[in-house]
Amino acid sequence: MTVKPVFRSDMTIEEICVAGNQYIESVWKTLYDSMFDELTIAFREIEDAAYGLYLDQLMPALFDSLKDAGFEAAEPLKEHDFVIGKCLLFRNSLEKWGTEENRSRIFWNVIRSKNGQQPIGTLLTEIPHSHLKFDIPRAPVLYSLSEHEREQIARGIRRIKE
Repeated sequence: MTVKPVFRSDMTIEEICVAGNQYIESVWKTLYDSMFDELTIAFREIEDAAYGLYLDQLMPALFDSLKDAGFEAAEPLKEHDFVIGKCLLFRNSLEKWGTEENRSRIFWNVIRSKNGQQPIGTLLTEIPHSHLKFDIPRAPVLYSLSEHEREQIARGIRRIKE
């Protein structure tokens, strides 16, 4: 897969979100279809971790492109951090919406400009998924928040989802 999102160093968090969603929309289904059989088998053994294998293929191009444009999406790792998709940390995620067959987990990444390390906002990545079988019922989607503190991010996520 050679499709990559295009980011510029002067983009706002909202513009990053739009460009990121265009990228995801253009590749998610082809990738999903190409990995479906393999991940269906993996789901039987490792359950939800199969979605991590999918995100490991979908998300790195987005995070690499952000880095190339002069942004930082990763944060320093702690000892027991679990990372998928290059920069998605489980401790920076919430999952509490939907049914067992159509759940929603939202990860967040505070996006900083590399030069000043100033946060420009937060990028949310929503992954719809099933706990009953391997299924991503619709495209993953990005949202943007101007907030960058943990409590404000959690409030922002609830505002979007509830």
